[in-house]
Amino acid sequence: MAYRVARPDEFDWITRPHDPDEPARHVAELSERLAFAHTRGNVWRYEPGAKGRRHRHPVQEETFVVLGGTLSMYVGEPPERVDVPVGGVIHVEPGTPLQSANHGDVDLLVYAYGYPPESEHAELLDPVA
Repeated sequence: MAYRVARPDEFDWITRPHDPDEPARHVAELSERLAFAHTRGNVWRYEPGAKGRRHRHPVQEETFVVLGGTLSMYVGEPPERVDVPVGGVIHVEPGTPLQSANHGDVDLLVYAYGYPPESEHAELLDPVA
């Protein structure tokens, strides 16, 4: 098939591990569902107050498109906070430390796109937020 479609009402949300007192992050994994051959892509939903793990990818660049809410991204070393509104995009080069967070009071919805897909996990770093 030359195309595939993933509609939001059909997403299979996977809740990521978090402490019981922490707001949750949820991911809709799209790469396999849409048969991405050379990239990785997910939609993330962060509850208010949720934050991701600070990490860096040695080879993969990542691009984040904000679909709802405001993304607070902590990038670089030392970390710099960058707030990205709905419709905004932030691109992070390989080797750059990053951590995403939702400091708002509504759910954050972000499409995250990576190239090339890494077969190994990112290096985890001490959190900023």
